Amino acid sequence: MGYATLADLVVLVHALFILFVVAGGVAVLRWPRLAWLHLPAAVWGAAIELGGWVCPLTDLENHFRRLGGEAGYRGTFIERYLEPLLYPLGLTRQLQYILALTVVLLNLLVYLRLWHCWRHR
Repeated sequence: MGYATLADLVVLVHALFILFVVAGGVAVLRWPRLAWLHLPAAVWGAAIELGGWVCPLTDLENHFRRLGGEAGYRGTFIERYLEPLLYPLGLTRQLQYILALTVVLLNLLVYLRLWHCWRHR
């Protein structure tokens, strides 16, 4: 397996992780034990966004791209892959905060519902 393929696999894992962070709470309603995976993932995702940090998966992808003779890129996974799809005019720091807080609030609502259902059983 070449380095470019490894970099592409990291991108796929990264995208799936982001999807899990954003929508995993819905899966937890169906499979409550999944909360043990989703809660730490959601906290990590929120921390990365709110802290303005670069996810280690972005660094790993860049590492594989450089090993494969490609140029790495600057910025974050979101800036590189998702921003052009979702926010072609640019992702501001303020919008990043709003998106992160929206994801946190949506997941909080899901977990409050789950807790309410569990408590009334």
